[in-house]
Amino acid sequence: MSLVKAKKHLGQHFLTDKGIANRIVEALVSTDKYNQVLEVGPGMGILSDFLLQRKDLETYLIDIDTESFHFLNEKYPQLGDRLINGDFLKLDFDAIFPGSFAIIGNFPYNISSQILFKILDNRNKVVEMVGMFQKEVAQRCASPAGSKDYGILSVFLQAYYKIEYLFTVKPGTFNPPPKVHSAVIRLTRNEVETLDCDEKLFWRVVKAGFNQRRKTLRNAVSAVMPKDKMDDHIYFEKRAEQLTVADFVALTQHVSKLMEA
Repeated sequence: MSLVKAKKHLGQHFLTDKGIANRIVEALVSTDKYNQVLEVGPGMGILSDFLLQRKDLETYLIDIDTESFHFLNEKYPQLGDRLINGDFLKLDFDAIFPGSFAIIGNFPYNISSQILFKILDNRNKVVEMVGMFQKEVAQRCASPAGSKDYGILSVFLQAYYKIEYLFTVKPGTFNPPPKVHSAVIRLTRNEVETLDCDEKLFWRVVKAGFNQRRKTLRNAVSAVMPKDKMDDHIYFEKRAEQLTVADFVALTQHVSKLMEA
């Protein structure tokens, strides 16, 4: 089999360190909640080799790169329909996974936020995710309220998942090496089925708050409701980065009441 060439337009950086690949696969630990896992962008299969050794998991692979697909099809003929040549962002999870499942991958950095929002949109099916991201993105996901990295993605993910920053990965463990450090994080679905507020309004309030993160929420949230409807609630005097997920839920409840008044 000829090796697959990494393609810049697909954001491919193939992991070459088998020890790190094994650590990533071993980080899938919530298997009492699922028995199927989808690997995104397997490339030449360094993670797949370890995934397929796990007897507790039924492994699926998806890669948009046709060259990778043909390489993997030859390498793992036993996969059959469980090897998919397609775009993860357009994949219909319901058509493939009848119940809960996990996602794993060394994700292309150029679509990492889109991957995370796709997971959020399917949060009641995706109960665990272990993935490699650009270090900055990983830090943003895991950052607590009050830190400079805390933002929209942090709040949305932390509303529905427990997030753990597992370890940092140096550029030299990839071919070609990226210009930045990478990091592996784990998302584990929490017990929150739905937030205790209007979820669509919650998303609007969070986005408005961080879109003007240097302003107080009184000014930022004016994109959602008129200032003349606001009262002297303490949250309006804070900045978005100061509020936890629970605070944002409480603020959304309050904003909803003011809008209805």
